[in-house]
Amino acid sequence: MNFSLCAPSSDLRYPCKEVLRSTDVNPMMPKPSLRVVKVVKRDVSQVSSNQEAGNLMPKHLQGSFIGKKPLDEHGHKTECVRTLLIDNYDSYTYNIYQELSVINGLPPVVVRNDEMTWEDLYHYLYEENAFDNIVISPGPGTPTCPADIGYVHGANVVHASEPIHGRLRLFQDIPSGPNSGFKVVRYHSLIIDDESLPNELIPIAWTTSTDALSFLGTHELDDTPDTSADSSPTNVRNGGYSRSNNSDTSKRTKVLMGIMHSTRPHYGVQFHPESVATCHGRQIFKNFREITENYWRRLKLKFTKRRGFSYAGHFMLYFLSSKPSLACMQMPNANGLLREVSKGRKLVNYADDRRYTEDSRSGQSMHDADNNSCFRMLNMVDLSHQNIGIKHLKLKWRKFDCFANKVGGARDIFHELFGHHNAGNTFWLDSSSTEKGRARFSFMGGKGGSLWKHVTFKLSDESDTTSKAGGYLTIEDAQGSTVETFLEEGFLDFLRKELLIIRHDEKDYEGLPFDFYGGYIGYIGYNLKVECGMVSNRHKSTTPDACFFFADNLIAIDHCNGDVYAMSLHEGSTTPSWLEEMEQKLLDLEASVKRGIEEQTLQALRSSTSEVCFVCDKSREDYVKDIEKCLDYIKDGESYELCLTTQLRKRIGDIDSLGLYLHLREKNPAPYAAWLNFSRENLSICCSSPERFLRLDRNGVLEAKPIKGTMARGTTQEEDEQRKRQLQYRFPFFDSEKDRAENLMIVDLLRNDLGQVCDPGSVHVPCLMDVESYATVHTMVSTIRGKKREDVTAIDCVRAAFPGGSMTGAPKLRSMELLDRLESSSRGIYSGSIGFFSYNQTFDLNIVIRTIVIHEGEASIGAGGAIVALSNPEDEYEEMILKTSAPAKAVMDFL
Repeated sequence: MNFSLCAPSSDLRYPCKEVLRSTDVNPMMPKPSLRVVKVVKRDVSQVSSNQEAGNLMPKHLQGSFIGKKPLDEHGHKTECVRTLLIDNYDSYTYNIYQELSVINGLPPVVVRNDEMTWEDLYHYLYEENAFDNIVISPGPGTPTCPADIGYVHGANVVHASEPIHGRLRLFQDIPSGPNSGFKVVRYHSLIIDDESLPNELIPIAWTTSTDALSFLGTHELDDTPDTSADSSPTNVRNGGYSRSNNSDTSKRTKVLMGIMHSTRPHYGVQFHPESVATCHGRQIFKNFREITENYWRRLKLKFTKRRGFSYAGHFMLYFLSSKPSLACMQMPNANGLLREVSKGRKLVNYADDRRYTEDSRSGQSMHDADNNSCFRMLNMVDLSHQNIGIKHLKLKWRKFDCFANKVGGARDIFHELFGHHNAGNTFWLDSSSTEKGRARFSFMGGKGGSLWKHVTFKLSDESDTTSKAGGYLTIEDAQGSTVETFLEEGFLDFLRKELLIIRHDEKDYEGLPFDFYGGYIGYIGYNLKVECGMVSNRHKSTTPDACFFFADNLIAIDHCNGDVYAMSLHEGSTTPSWLEEMEQKLLDLEASVKRGIEEQTLQALRSSTSEVCFVCDKSREDYVKDIEKCLDYIKDGESYELCLTTQLRKRIGDIDSLGLYLHLREKNPAPYAAWLNFSRENLSICCSSPERFLRLDRNGVLEAKPIKGTMARGTTQEEDEQRKRQLQYRFPFFDSEKDRAENLMIVDLLRNDLGQVCDPGSVHVPCLMDVESYATVHTMVSTIRGKKREDVTAIDCVRAAFPGGSMTGAPKLRSMELLDRLESSSRGIYSGSIGFFSYNQTFDLNIVIRTIVIHEGEASIGAGGAIVALSNPEDEYEEMILKTSAPAKAVMDFL
């Protein structure tokens, strides 16, 4: 092995010996003075369908992953290891979950750190003997804050000399040596002061230098002699350790990266072995499994005949980071774990559980879905309403080969078919940048047939104090009738149920090359974060928190070959008359339409001028101060990254908003652009987003594509290739270390989000910080994919990942809480998502950036940037202003 979190197996005899001498007292029992923080007693079996994403796992674990497993009395290797994974509200926990699922042979049980009493934990650990080891995640906060957690074993946690987030280090004092290429990712700004370690905590790993490395820059150091200081050797003596004498310089250049307890099987690491960029991370988890098996095997063989023997504490692996994990290792007041499992639910035998192989890094979840196995996650789909309001929908469609190329493209088709009367109640998911097949399809339509409806949702005023506040839903049908209801469980639960009651025949869309065949199309506002785990909203949005059309009639355009599809959803067997009408309209289109629209747009551009520019909600001085506060939060271990934003606003009165959108798409084409017009809300959205949030295709594959880092293309082929290499490899005059740190943190965050709803072992990163080239820019893009579990719905997937991590930071929940304090107004639609939910449970959503929101005569543009430890406040302000330039200029030019 290249690196171990603990001493070699021979050294474990000493800790075990110490433990076994004190079998009369269980050292895991807490002292009465230890404080349980935020204990929540909850019946897991009654968790509501709109539970936050972090609780998806505990719900489906009921009756599936808990059970007594007799240890092998003959010393043979166990088939699986049962892990309790305690989540400290971190955004990387489910990356650990995915790794452990593969290494252990079955997924761990995941619980939050504040939803379980010590009595419950003790019951499952010692009376039920339900787990072999415990892994405690990182998380925000510090042991010095009682609200986060307190100390247990001692040792001081202090600020590191430099916050390290999303950057890599080389290590010494590991079996593979300092020049082995073993690099690990660190997300932390606090460290353990090694001088304050009590005797029972033994340091086992250190950094060898204070120089952090950028992600792709590390390959340059693999063959470079290591000039950093040697780490301090340690000698175990009588349950403690002693350090060798080193110079003060040596001590200053080292940071403690790993510790172990001298008498208990507890191990802690400062870095993140679960990160996609950590080398040999999986080997570390393998080592922990092997140590666990050896430990329990020796205990079983030695003391199987001793009556009343109480094991001396479960194996624990905890992540030090800048978080409360150190304290949690002794007392994880974890969340609502299986309280009712022992009450009326049969505990399954692990011997029958499905196993997972180690090929998951390539994206393959190597298990047979048809196997008869006890590994069954409790179906999260609530079908209690399955016989109420069922809709059997049929799809009819017609294809027009290469038609878009004959009539001037998507723009002319939309303007001619749906652009009349100010394009009221129309939608257009517009792939106006389609290089190399990205965002290949566009979808457009207007007020349709009998199934059409306009759905508007507004959170109640109580959403600023509780996530259970619900909100008001207004539905306008095709006949103009309007009904308003209050939704206690919120909008996402409503949308989930709406999609579940639809029945369809897959044969209806055989032959269609895309995944949207009709259904809900619109946006989810940022404030719906309260339905995805966030406790509250500090600011009320002036726009609806969600607006959707149910589109039963629509046009799809394949930009690859110009094919046009007309589609119509209906109930019954009669072919919709809309298809006949639309076919005739398409055939009547003429190429002259393009010239006519261009003349109208140019005339609008010349019609008026405006002297008043956009006004930012915050002054430059205030925004810079907020960035400095973000840096303080990061330094104090509250967050790794904070995406701070603000809004620019301008009164524009009556405006041809469709003409403005056509102008924007011409000047700033984007692969995930969109036009939405909700007439009854006096709301138009002109979006030129380059970023996909999340997609679920018909094969059950989830995909996210976060972006970070952009460079303009060159004027010649040689210059263009040089600029591309500059973005990829940090060539002269371009330093992308900050962009790479941001990108890496977002990738790990999205791996975590997908890991909550994907098959164990299936989440993978086929493209990490790859450069994609568009018409005008090169962009650094990462791709994260996973196979959706069969027991979760499309809405469950969105709930697990919304809002997009690139717009929040990590850990997500704590970061959003901090951002709510700093930002002076609601983000509204900005930072949310625009896209579709097809009636067959596929979806595709963007990140709402580079967008003009026109509401009741005011245009607003949101912008911001990810603040990390490397950020410069003045530079961040300039970047925020730069991001508004394209949409703001489009407005000013058009007025």
